[in-house]
Amino acid sequence: MASATRNSKGFVRVVFTSLAGKRRTIYCGEMSLSNGKDIAQHVDAILTSGRTRGTLAQRTADWLGEIGDDFYEKLERVGLVGPRERENAPAVALLGKFLDSYIAKRVDAKPSSRLVFGRARNHLVKYFGADRPLNEITEGAAEDFALYLTGKGMAEATVRKMCGVARQFLKSAVKHKLITTNPFDAEGIRTTVKGNASRFRFITAEESDAVLQACPDAQWRLIFSLSRWGGLRCPSEHLALTLDHVDWANDRIIVPQPKVAHHGTPERVIPLFPELRGPLMEVAEAAPPGTKWLITRYRDATANMRTQFERIIRKAGLTPWPRLFHNLRATRQTELSDRFPQHVVCQWLGNSEQVAGRHYLNTTTAHFSQALENDAPTTRKTTRAGATGAGADGREPKSQQKTPCIQGVVVKQMDDTRLELVTSTMSVSCILGLILRHFLVSCCNPEWFGKTQKVTTEEPEKCVNFR
Repeated sequence: MASATRNSKGFVRVVFTSLAGKRRTIYCGEMSLSNGKDIAQHVDAILTSGRTRGTLAQRTADWLGEIGDDFYEKLERVGLVGPRERENAPAVALLGKFLDSYIAKRVDAKPSSRLVFGRARNHLVKYFGADRPLNEITEGAAEDFALYLTGKGMAEATVRKMCGVARQFLKSAVKHKLITTNPFDAEGIRTTVKGNASRFRFITAEESDAVLQACPDAQWRLIFSLSRWGGLRCPSEHLALTLDHVDWANDRIIVPQPKVAHHGTPERVIPLFPELRGPLMEVAEAAPPGTKWLITRYRDATANMRTQFERIIRKAGLTPWPRLFHNLRATRQTELSDRFPQHVVCQWLGNSEQVAGRHYLNTTTAHFSQALENDAPTTRKTTRAGATGAGADGREPKSQQKTPCIQGVVVKQMDDTRLELVTSTMSVSCILGLILRHFLVSCCNPEWFGKTQKVTTEEPEKCVNFR
């Protein structure tokens, strides 16, 4: 049986024993004891209905419908009632419907971005289920999702990318007040994509020529050349090129770059590299009148060019390398960085120095070979007679002879009309005598000495060690 008590401050509490036999307390707040006893009676009626599985008394049912949500939640916490049904309560957001709605609203996304959205959506729905409420996805569940992707054999960069897209999805849910926190913001979930050095492959000039010869037609020769020697992103920048983008007169190519257009750089200008001129002219001369695009064979950005390119590489006698088109672009950036300043190369390829260092630049075998070829120290060259500028007799010219020095005092050489130092190797007594002679002459005739070369105590240019 429920009982109500009131303390000295006027706060009432109702104590009762639940159907499970546990003692429970309802803290009713500040009220009269009679109101507290009335609540205790309703509690008894609820317990009796639950114990006998009978109908709840109408008076208690009306009371439950009249009390506010705050007090109703107190009854819910102690197990007397179930969740209250609200007519205007917002529906719980389910994962599958939310993701489909988000992707449909992103009309600004490029086709390639929508493909990535679709892949991430499929992974999330397969792991969590389409009917999983968003508010039930915890940080721990998000970490388990990342481990699930890793267990499927995905590369670390792919796992990070998928978790980054999932984070983007649920960030929108937070903005729309569907959830309070984003579980993919957890500290242990990494979403920053980094370069993988093990998947880098430098495509040498010999390999590039072999692949170019194996290309079946002019279209593929241009696709390969633009990737390998132009450094273009494939396929977005290839498919955006038109005949008007080639400035033959000024040896320039205007490259549209859809990937970074939202950053305020819709296009960039690159040189018309010699390796590009032939394939470009071949396609331009064969184009029918009225043709707009340079690449006419693959106009769908989602077309699969990888399979055909792998066949071309095998036809050239090579094994397909990882990240087929990305490594062509990375090879060109590494190649150009050995010849031009980094900021120039980044401007040509349309990325930043930070991105280039993380995803494109790498050390090649040629760098090691070049280091070994230039390994001889420069100091060895200066020890040879021919490298020091010595004359036929093995002696240095007068202009290169050392100036004698003793303890910071320099005696500079003079012409034939003054005190000339005949040789750079003089005895200590001779030099001391010259210094004394200069001192006496300066005392006797300072005006004459002012026209002569002086003895200075400045820091010596070159010193001879007298031992």
